[in-house]
Amino acid sequence: MEWWQFLLLFFVGLGALMAVGLPVAIAFLLVNLAGVYYLWGGVSGFNQLILSIDSSISTFVLVPVPMFILMGSIMFYSGIAQRMIEVLDQWLGFVGGRLSVLAIGAGALLGTLTGMAMGSVAMLGSTLTPEMERRGYAKSMSLGPILASGGLAILIPPSTLAIVLASLGGFSVAKILIGIIVPGILLAILCIGYIVIRATLRPQDAPSYETVRVPFDQRLRDAALYLVPPMCVVVMIIGLIFFGTATPTEAAAIGTFLTFVLAALYRRLNWQVLIKGVTQAMQLSVMILIILTGSAAFSQLLSFSGVTGAITGLAGDLPVHPLVLLILMQLIVMFLGMFIEQTSIVLVTIPIFLPIVHQMGWDPIWFGIIMMVNLEMATITPPFGLSLFVMKGIAPRNTTMGDIYRAAIPFILINMLLMGIMIAMPDIVLWLPNQMN
Repeated sequence: MEWWQFLLLFFVGLGALMAVGLPVAIAFLLVNLAGVYYLWGGVSGFNQLILSIDSSISTFVLVPVPMFILMGSIMFYSGIAQRMIEVLDQWLGFVGGRLSVLAIGAGALLGTLTGMAMGSVAMLGSTLTPEMERRGYAKSMSLGPILASGGLAILIPPSTLAIVLASLGGFSVAKILIGIIVPGILLAILCIGYIVIRATLRPQDAPSYETVRVPFDQRLRDAALYLVPPMCVVVMIIGLIFFGTATPTEAAAIGTFLTFVLAALYRRLNWQVLIKGVTQAMQLSVMILIILTGSAAFSQLLSFSGVTGAITGLAGDLPVHPLVLLILMQLIVMFLGMFIEQTSIVLVTIPIFLPIVHQMGWDPIWFGIIMMVNLEMATITPPFGLSLFVMKGIAPRNTTMGDIYRAAIPFILINMLLMGIMIAMPDIVLWLPNQMN
């Protein structure tokens, strides 16, 4: 069988299994089993598959994944994240399009605490959307910023998707966690800039209103009590990784421990919070690890069947500028983002893309972070971005999917602008990781 026939059969089989409703992890496993049976000598090849699965997840590099997920779950269920949003709201009373700006700022804060886009959209959508509706905000100014804010959870460390990407790509977890900081901040600034400019030019889209004035000393006190301590935990994690004082695994363990301490000091740590937080962390961690096992087998099958070598050679021989090849790869990710979720996209593309990255001599950290922005955009890309459906579930009853799609478009364009900046100026991405010890 030719390499292109194998690749075509693989994706046709995967698409058919997903179309009948199988989870992506199970669909990958079944297709991998068929490939192993065909390429590795029948039933005896399953022994090698088991060894591949074991080696793909029996690694210290992946320990931060459940740690960071548990940290975010405890922050969320203990109410620490919600209290931070309330404090942030006290400081934004004077800003045009205040509630939309609050959505972006709160999304950035939740991103540092949870790293989960859909959780952020669900929380902010259920709390801010009814208030925006009551204040007369245009749907594009109420739904859009909340959708954009969820994506920030992927681009601001600690990000579990960044760890998964680095693990699959075989490059530094620490560098990619530090490298996504600047793009994440830039994305937040671009979104806030768009909101403020639009609210200024079209005040009817975000009507101003009188806010309850909180005394300055109370705002300072609330910030010191409820905003500074959680942010100190996050800054400490980033600092430990950046200065090389601790590995990402050690930093994740310290951050998770301090999160439990913080919840206890706020008197919000109880059995209900523990059960909900640990259960959610366990479910998400198992799902991610199962997907990783499928990716490892997929990579080996690609190599054994000759697909990896053929695609790498084909890419190197194409009579186009390398920049065109990079853009084509990102367009593929954008297309996949219309239909499947981010971890699955990483699972499908990284084994194919990474040999091309090495062939072209690109910095894998730079490529990985550009891809992270693209994956962030996948959560809000019509027609099947997962955050779009989360928003539909919590939006006011008169909200249609068309309203949600239209609200997402400006922020999709902002993501594309950021990707263009990162491609044109790689130092924006690489400067901070290059300063690490």
